Amino acid sequence: MADREADILIVGGGIAGASLAATLAADRGDGGGIVVLEGERQPGYHATGRSAAMYIVDYGPPVIRALTQASGAFFRDPPAGFSDKPLLTPRGLLSFAVPGEDAAFEQELAQSLTLSEISVDEALARCPVLKREVVGRAAAADAAEEIDVAALHQGYLAQFKKLGGEAVTGAEIETIERAGGTWRVRTDAATWTAATLVNAAGAWVDAIARMAGVRQLGFTPKQRSAILADTTPEMDSAGWPMVLDISGTFYFKPESGHLLVSPADATPTDPGDVRPDELDVAVAADRLERHTALSVRRIAQSWAGQRTFAPDHTPVIGADPREPGFFWLAGQGGYGIQTAPAVSRISADLLAGREVSMPDIPLADLRPDRFDAGA
Repeated sequence: MADREADILIVGGGIAGASLAATLAADRGDGGGIVVLEGERQPGYHATGRSAAMYIVDYGPPVIRALTQASGAFFRDPPAGFSDKPLLTPRGLLSFAVPGEDAAFEQELAQSLTLSEISVDEALARCPVLKREVVGRAAAADAAEEIDVAALHQGYLAQFKKLGGEAVTGAEIETIERAGGTWRVRTDAATWTAATLVNAAGAWVDAIARMAGVRQLGFTPKQRSAILADTTPEMDSAGWPMVLDISGTFYFKPESGHLLVSPADATPTDPGDVRPDELDVAVAADRLERHTALSVRRIAQSWAGQRTFAPDHTPVIGADPREPGFFWLAGQGGYGIQTAPAVSRISADLLAGREVSMPDIPLADLRPDRFDAGA
């Protein structure tokens, strides 16, 4: 069978690859020549579909916060026809410090754009199941919102396909070759050639680089687990905010009539279809019970996803310094959903050779050449 030709091959159909494909196609007014290759039968199966789904400007290190803030306009006013429902809905955030954690609490408040200190009484009014004795100090961010991840991801894919782009699922990559300035990517579905190869493969980004003969950057997939818990006493939790402790050991929020609870684990793991460890499930339930008046009656569901980090825990966006036809879009580290609009905009501009018009984003912190000696 003859090779199929493309201008740009994007490896990975999760939120990173899908948002970039849609943005490129929208810029061109035509998605022809842009192909997304997704190894799974369902795009977004691994990390995208297992997200806590929150838009929190104050979540993550400074560069992530800047990318999140820059993404806000898209979430609130997406392109016409992008989604038939709002991408954001109010949820709110409640952060608390146990007694004795004043220094960490003060530091978080000083760095925050949206958190404001509230009294312990107000914290308990917002989430009445919190135990008073575990709340030394508290802060709230009413601006924190839930992201409809499915609507966002499917909106990008639908926009891309409407403009003539091609997303191929079940296309597991077997070999990648480079000859005469052209990439040749063979999958079990077909073989494609293109001048530009975008590596948006999530936990597999280093594996794709290795196959392409490009220097690996040392990404680490880390497992994050969560449960959906039914609790006693039964309470109407629909109006509660997302609640997290300032030291980052667990969080919970209402989810489809249950409570979504995570022990905020970050266990290094190999790329793959991860499953929650029984200990992490138990830890999630235990931390909920130790900090609230709730008991876990039943675990309706448990799962785990992979959050992939670069060595410096900052996303990698840009052409490889040794192989310009190889473009990194990697290492979102659990922030990929809330930063997707800004990250895809930056990536599309870089691929097109345009100036990136986001003055508040430190682009040098994102470039792959920062890992070069002396950079």
